[in-house]
This record gives sequence, structure tokens and C-alpha cells, in this order.
Amino acid sequence: MILETEAVKQPVVGVAVSRRPEDLSILKTPGCAAALWHRQPEAGFQTWIDALDPQHLPDGRVVLHRGSVHRALNELCDIAGTPQCAEREQLIEDATALSVIFADLMDAQYLRVRLQAVTTNACRKFHIDAITARLVCTYRGTGTQYGTSPDRTVPARVFTVPTGAPILLRGSLWPETPAAGLLHRSPPIEGTDETRLVLVIDPITDPEKAR
Repeated sequence: MILETEAVKQPVVGVAVSRRPEDLSILKTPGCAAALWHRQPEAGFQTWIDALDPQHLPDGRVVLHRGSVHRALNELCDIAGTPQCAEREQLIEDATALSVIFADLMDAQYLRVRLQAVTTNACRKFHIDAITARLVCTYRGTGTQYGTSPDRTVPARVFTVPTGAPILLRGSLWPETPAAGLLHRSPPIEGTDETRLVLVIDPITDPEKAR
């Protein structure tokens, strides 16, 4: 299992590349620490979201039934004043589709869905999340960074997920040992004037405890 992108010249052990969303089920394969859907955002959408005033980027976190994601994302856009346009609907539809793909893969009826506009060095340390698995997709700005480090120190080589490409990451609660040693972080952007828009989806077993 290797990741093959223009930015990655050498194989990354434990990271699988998928050309189709249905192939993301490879995450359940032994030894696969992450699965990345290699796709390119549409140029028109990327131009729109990159130019959007950061104050109008949807921002919020909700725990909800998988069938309520579209409505919740629309409400977050309304709250932020995200302009009504085809690109806004494209963002909502894409994030909803990713939630369905991930919920199906994890057999989850409830999800924690977070859309966050990031301007600081949030989660800048390399780590593994204390969850079963997580989907991350950066719609705007620099993507999630990752690398392998069995002793959980800073990886010797750091790779960056392309903007618009979803990555599914196993967490420390994934029922497989030994762990693959894949760590990730949010890219350090403080002082660069960059604003990222990141979608994060987690499976939820008990929605009452997760609120």
C-alpha cells in the first residue's frame, strides 16, 4: 500500500491511495494506517472558496444522525453568511457525501461533524487521535501533514495531503496491534495570513456522551 501523488516521490508505508471512493474500504486491510482518496477539486470551486472572506466560511461542530448532515451544514453556512451559490451547494453536497461514505465504512449511525476555519497552529504536534478512525478533508489551504514514526517522535519525512483530497486515518483505538506508527498534524500556518477550511468527521457510538 503506497501513496502516489506528484508531491510524493517515495512510497509511504501504511498509507493506501484510492482513485475511487468505494476503494477507501482498504482502510480495514491489516497494516493500512490511512487511506487517501486522490482527487482534484474543480478549478471554479477552488477559486471561489480561496477568495471567500474568512468570516463567511462555515464554522461549527455538531453531533448528529448520519441522515441530518446536509441540513446541519446548510445551517452552518447560513450562520456564517456563506453566499448562496452553486459553489456553496457543492461544498455542502461534497461534505455530506463524505459523511455517508465514512458512516458506511465505519457502520456508524451517528457522527461528529466539524467544519472549522483555522488561522492558527492548531494541533501542530504530530500525534495519533484517541479514536477509532477519522476523516479529514481540507477544502481551503494547506492539507494535513503526516509521516511515520514508530516511537512517536517527529517523523523524519513529512508529507502533505493535497487540498481537497480526503484522508481517512486510523486512531489509537483501532483494534489492531502493533500500531503502524503513522502520525499526523495540522500544518503550522501562524503568521502566514492563511485561512484553512477543514472538515473532520468522527464515528460516534453514544451520541449523548459525545455532546
